[in-house]
Amino acid sequence: MTTVAESRVEVRRSKRRTRTVTAYREGDTLVVLIPARLSKAEEAHWVAEMQRKLLKGETRRKPPAKASDEALLQRCAELSARYLHERAEPTSVRWVPPMRTRWASCTPADGSIRVSEHLRSVPGWVLDYVLVHELAHLLVAEHNARFWGLVREYPRTDRAMGYLEGLSAAAGLGVVAED
Repeated sequence: MTTVAESRVEVRRSKRRTRTVTAYREGDTLVVLIPARLSKAEEAHWVAEMQRKLLKGETRRKPPAKASDEALLQRCAELSARYLHERAEPTSVRWVPPMRTRWASCTPADGSIRVSEHLRSVPGWVLDYVLVHELAHLLVAEHNARFWGLVREYPRTDRAMGYLEGLSAAAGLGVVAED
């Protein structure tokens, strides 16, 4: 096992593997599967190539909002403009350590929104739903018909709620989507 560019790399050689090279992440380790016959130079080439491909794919899939608190705040501004007619204006939006019973929370009195670190790994459209949900709470505190009318302006609300319910159940988190 070697360390390359701040990530660990494990190369696994296989006599059964004859032509293909495959790579995947296992935690913080990049695992590269190569044919046993490859030389050290070919191995180095394929490790570098697989790192490049995986990094490119991960960068493409990771929405900018997941990068920082400032990016979350910017994404909230975009979502408020698109779905809430720019009426919800949070004063701060930040990532917080995983919450036990919620995906996110907000304090309408001071305009702050907190988003669980659990959501860093979800698709961008799911994070967008959670942000729209919390933005709607800045306008309506309760989960009443007016609140849900605002949230449902986001077209993937039902799909995102289903995704979060499945994620919670699969991970045994005990976090439920609010109705």
